[in-house]
Amino acid sequence: MSLTVTEHALVLHILTQLRDENTPHEAYFSLTHTLSRILLIEATRYLPLASFPMRTPMEETTGARISKPIVLVPILRAGLGMLSAATELLPSAKIGFLGLQRNETTAIAESYYCKLPEMVSATAIILDPMLATGGSAEQAIVRLMTEGVEEIILVCAVASPEGVEYLTEHFPDVHIVVGALDRCLNAQKYILPGLGDFGDRLFGT
Repeated sequence: MSLTVTEHALVLHILTQLRDENTPHEAYFSLTHTLSRILLIEATRYLPLASFPMRTPMEETTGARISKPIVLVPILRAGLGMLSAATELLPSAKIGFLGLQRNETTAIAESYYCKLPEMVSATAIILDPMLATGGSAEQAIVRLMTEGVEEIILVCAVASPEGVEYLTEHFPDVHIVVGALDRCLNAQKYILPGLGDFGDRLFGT
C-alpha cells in the first residue's frame, strides 16, 4: 500500500474551514467539491495511459488517453459530497454505490445498500471523506475485489494513523490519498482533531 498526504496550501485552507465547528452546512458542499477536486487530481496522477496517433491544427503527434475503465464508488452518504468533483474530472467513469453505516455502539460499519456496475479489470476509486478505524474501507475494498477490479484507490479528506496502519497491513496494494493524517482516534473511534460527523455536517442533519 502507498499513502499520499496531499501537501497543498489550498487543501490546508479548505480543511481548516471544514474542521471549524462554526462552518455552516450550506458551505460544506462547495468546500468539499473543491477539496475533492484537488485530492482526485493527485489520486489519478499515475493512471495507466495508452498512446494513439492524432493531429493538432499544426501537425501529427501522439496523444494519450486513460487506458483502463474507471469506476467511482462513493460510500453513502458522506461520499456523495465528493462525487460531483469526480464526475467532472472523469466524465466517462461508471458509478457504483455502497451504503455503509456506523453502528454507534460497536463502531463497526454495517452494510445497507450495494449497487455496482461491471468492474472486471477496472480501476475503482473509493470516495469516503473519513478514514477512521478502516472498517468501512475494508468492507468496500473486499466487495470491490470480489467484483474483479484491477486497482483500488481510496480518496479521503482526513485519515487516522490507526486506519492507515490497518489498511496497510491487510491491503498492501491499495493506494490511499488523503488531505490530512490526523493525530489519533478517541475512545469512541472518532478522529482527533477531526471535523465531527462529515455526513451530518454535509447534509445538515
